[in-house]
Amino acid sequence: MGKRGIALLITILFVMAISISIGIGLKYVNKASAEVENENFLFRTRVITDDILKLLKSSKELDALINDSSIEGLFMFLSQSGFIPLEISDLKISMEISSARAMFNPNTLCDGNNTIAWKKVDALKEYMSKHHISQVYTDILLDNVNPSSLSYNTSLFDENPELFRDYIASNTHLEKLNDFYTQRYYDNKVKEINLDKLFYPSPDRHTRIDLNYATSEVWEMMLGVDTVRAEHLSLGGGGYTNLESLGLNEEEKKSLSRFEVSYFEPVLDIKLQIIQNDKSAHIRFEYDIKNKQGLNFSYAI
Repeated sequence: MGKRGIALLITILFVMAISISIGIGLKYVNKASAEVENENFLFRTRVITDDILKLLKSSKELDALINDSSIEGLFMFLSQSGFIPLEISDLKISMEISSARAMFNPNTLCDGNNTIAWKKVDALKEYMSKHHISQVYTDILLDNVNPSSLSYNTSLFDENPELFRDYIASNTHLEKLNDFYTQRYYDNKVKEINLDKLFYPSPDRHTRIDLNYATSEVWEMMLGVDTVRAEHLSLGGGGYTNLESLGLNEEEKKSLSRFEVSYFEPVLDIKLQIIQNDKSAHIRFEYDIKNKQGLNFSYAI
């Protein structure tokens, strides 16, 4: 059986295991808490999340990817398992799985101890300027990722004293910074950029960008290239194993050296949507395959 066939088999077995695991878990929940509908739904979402985590941790297929350090295997798994719809009992469940290292982590602009990564800052400012966004936007991000600073570049915390300031904790947190920029500086240009394809906030300031999954927006920001070149590099994902395999010119290599990058970062971005009648839950978390650990959970119910 070829590698694509193996990857497809892994995906089929993975989906079957999810369905069986969740179905068994929900059978007991239905008996235990059917009397209170809302509590039942909340309990169900917890059971589903826990069961998916248990399945991820016990997956021999995922273990094999780590043991082989398989760039191609991980790419094929994510390609085949990107979207998994399930319908169990009266619940509709959809799960999206992608790389958690496809985007740039804005928290890496600073190490948290007042040491700013100026080369990254310059690259981001250049990207924003290219899209007609003021450098003040990057200054706002810097204010929020540098908790040890004794002075700020903007009035962000004067106008939002309750805002969490140790790091950018989530996409919701980032949206608040975007809203502040838009309202304070009367500039809607930031809304024209697909920031969900550019940024992925993680408290871990040592994250690296996996070049096999880097979006075209990230390539454009890292290298300062045009959109055509960035899209070409993004489409080449899955076949990158080292610097030479990227096919970069010397100027592009120099630009890339400003960032921490990798060719194999086995960390998954898991998005769950659970719907029951008029109730819905959106759950997102990272899953570190190597360390078998779920991280950075966010819930919206």
